[in-house]
Amino acid sequence: MSDDEQRHRHLERRALLRGGAAIAGLSALSAYAALAPPEWPGSLKDPDGEVGKPRKRVITLPEGGFAVEASATAAHLGIARGAQASADDLVRGAVDAIGGISRFIQRGDIVVVKPNVAFDRAPPLGATSNPAVVSALIRLIISAGAAEVRVCDNPIESPESCFVRSGIQRASVEAGARVYLPGPSDFEDLHTPGATWIESWPFFWRPFQGADKVIGVAPVKDHNLCRASMTTKNWYGLLGGRRNQFHQDIHGIISDLALMLKPTFVVLDGTRVLMRSGPTGGSLSDVKEAGAVVASTDSLAADAWGWQALLDRGGEELPDYFRQAAGRGLGVPDWKSLRLKEVQL
Repeated sequence: MSDDEQRHRHLERRALLRGGAAIAGLSALSAYAALAPPEWPGSLKDPDGEVGKPRKRVITLPEGGFAVEASATAAHLGIARGAQASADDLVRGAVDAIGGISRFIQRGDIVVVKPNVAFDRAPPLGATSNPAVVSALIRLIISAGAAEVRVCDNPIESPESCFVRSGIQRASVEAGARVYLPGPSDFEDLHTPGATWIESWPFFWRPFQGADKVIGVAPVKDHNLCRASMTTKNWYGLLGGRRNQFHQDIHGIISDLALMLKPTFVVLDGTRVLMRSGPTGGSLSDVKEAGAVVASTDSLAADAWGWQALLDRGGEELPDYFRQAAGRGLGVPDWKSLRLKEVQL
């Protein structure tokens, strides 16, 4: 036999051996997949049909939320007051008091603004955020160089009607923002580790995709279940699903909301205050013109100030969500212990 023939047979034997080894490996892999318990990686066993079901997408928000670096000198709570002051002056005055808009918004940022648009009510009734305050906040954000401002809420009543009747649709668009109305495909399951009620819950995700900063702007109003609705309760409007079930533990869900979303800062809209018949309102006699706007990096502090100074309930114990959220380290209801700056306009 020639050398060439010997080399050819040698190569054939090597190829045969490699093929046999591959077949043996595949056979072993197939046997593993067929015999391995269903919880093992690669197992084909699916006794209850769960393995074959499509997996839901689960999202998470940034670990530190959307907060900016803490300041050793800026006030935690900025309060602007003036019965005759414009919304622009009130918003700018409050934000300037906590360090100014450039502390929070950088050029190119995508910013989500979350007002309260829950009900189909006209602005003077105080059941929704004042559109003038929302507009002033949007223009202030854009002045800092934000690339895009997105305004969103998932109202309890018809989203289209609520955004139009509240005046927030027009105010937002004219100020330069894009309004996001909720649709069925706009929600994703949000994972909030440690939450009692919403550890995994549908969340209005579409406006948050690619967002750098988040700012809540909420009115001050009475609430028949939790006694007051302000900046912390405002995040309820980002939930989907059957959220009315949370009414059985309203303070627990508000505490969960504080855990779910840590904003860049919040704006407490105290230009008009719904003193009674909240949260829906319906009568101008229930509304007090207060001429105040608060900006804060601490939602609980802002809410506690609103409870005492705007709802005139300083002699009453704070609603229980303050205790629950503070117990989780999510804010400081004792606003007097924080740095505060108040400006009169």
